[in-house]
Amino acid sequence: MDKMIVYEDNVLLVVHKPVGIATETARVGQADLVSELKNYRRRKGEDAYIGVVHRLDQPVEGLLVFAKDVRTARFLSDGLQKGSLTKKYAALVAGVPDAQEGTLSDMLRKDGRTNLSAVVPDGTKGAKEASLRWKRIRQNSAYSLVEIELYTGRHHQIRVQMAHAGFPLLGDFKYGSASSKQLSNDLSVNSTALMAYEIRLIHPAAGEKMEFLLKLDKFHKFF
Repeated sequence: MDKMIVYEDNVLLVVHKPVGIATETARVGQADLVSELKNYRRRKGEDAYIGVVHRLDQPVEGLLVFAKDVRTARFLSDGLQKGSLTKKYAALVAGVPDAQEGTLSDMLRKDGRTNLSAVVPDGTKGAKEASLRWKRIRQNSAYSLVEIELYTGRHHQIRVQMAHAGFPLLGDFKYGSASSKQLSNDLSVNSTALMAYEIRLIHPAAGEKMEFLLKLDKFHKFF
């Protein structure tokens, strides 16, 4: 656990979640990050409270911030809604967008039976608006590295919207196309090529701006 912790003080934790572990789960016997953090705090003799501010899908790597008390959890959650807490992602996608950057806005609906989301027509019952901004960073003839900033936080949002736009994430075998799955196999990309690599926030006690970054070396090796 110590190796996952990027930053810690008396009110918050910033953690580098690896691929394969759930942020939080109700499944008996399955490890998850929240349970690990609670145990970590107990071992230190602290109150075991962990406030979940945001999540990452199990196959996705990246930065997560957690609160150590209810007040901090509320402050960070408000920051996420108001834009003072921001996140950026890097994704390796099949194909090369014509434009250097752009935005996507769709209506998404989650199917609770399959745990999958899909783009649906406006007005569909249960659908929610999803929007994001993307920017192409690097590319070759077959795939691209893009930076993504979410404006909303929907279930599987990046994976669904990018696939719907014609640029599915490599390593995504739920939402990928036949060609993107084949390309993933050719490149030996076995998990969703998405990383939450940047978090910016206002510290709830000190009021200072803080920034946390992960290196993108795991993507640069493809270019």
